[in-house]
Amino acid sequence: MTLTVVDMHTGGEPLRIVTGGYPDIPKGTILEKRAYVRDHLDHLRKLLIFEPRGHYDMYGALLVEPDLPGADLAVLFMHNEGYSTMCGHAIIALGRYAVDEGLVEKQEPVTTVKIEAPCGLVVASVEVKGGKAGAVSFESVPAFLFARDRRIELQGFGPIGFDVAYGGAFYALADCGQFGLEFCRSRVRDFVDAATALTERLKADFRLTHPDHPDLAFLYGAILTDGREAFSGEPTKNICVFAEAEVDRSPTGSGVTARLAAMHAKGEIGIGQTRTFESIAGSRFSGSVARTAQAGPHAAIIARVGGRAYYCGRAEFIVEPDDELGRGFLLR
Repeated sequence: MTLTVVDMHTGGEPLRIVTGGYPDIPKGTILEKRAYVRDHLDHLRKLLIFEPRGHYDMYGALLVEPDLPGADLAVLFMHNEGYSTMCGHAIIALGRYAVDEGLVEKQEPVTTVKIEAPCGLVVASVEVKGGKAGAVSFESVPAFLFARDRRIELQGFGPIGFDVAYGGAFYALADCGQFGLEFCRSRVRDFVDAATALTERLKADFRLTHPDHPDLAFLYGAILTDGREAFSGEPTKNICVFAEAEVDRSPTGSGVTARLAAMHAKGEIGIGQTRTFESIAGSRFSGSVARTAQAGPHAAIIARVGGRAYYCGRAEFIVEPDDELGRGFLLR
């Protein structure tokens, strides 16, 4: 078995793009492809994402044949727990990758790349100058505030207020100060523990629905913020803990989208206003509300999120027949 990959990162968050070695995926919708890979090829996710080739917080992308008319490419996202429905940092990296690899016709000053994700069609705009791809922004599927100003009693932390918003995936949003945490002072481990406790409690007690498909109705993770939601010229910080307590090094593209949806619904940001979102690693995405939309019964927005992606390397991975650990394991 030989698998080839290109490694990139967006705002410090890794993306391992599979370029060869995966078996063919049967035709069908993107959610059917996601289910097939999950049910029949999950050993390859573990091989690529887990140790010794990856690590607990590795992230991957598998390009598949698009099903939506007009899509230039389609992608399945992989992480330590399984397969996401949306990933903004991956879209930013894949936009640049598609231009560089000739998957779309290059145009200056902006090349449009239409990417089919499990949540729907995402449109990336890639800046191109002198033939070279640069910054990327994207407009994702309609994002909306699902639950506003809810409160729970969270064991070990006391009363916690939160929102739940959808930005291609569902996130719980909460001010980190409620957990006694402060950016630049508290340990990352403490943020992870708090966010995980909130996620696990809401997964058990909080029912989600999505107007398009039941496969989209699951809580992907929690985003703890600095509480500076109201529009200002200053950046707002957040940390996203998703999947199996995985920490996003970037501000999280789908998370920024969800935050923008919540902020707009609460009157904290207007159409056309741009906000800067900063990650736990110090990287930044821009985010704005491009326009309003509708998602079933939910008043929604179309967000525009932007950032930069960079190449890290290219690799060819093999597995020797008697190497059991080489098939993938995790220690944390």
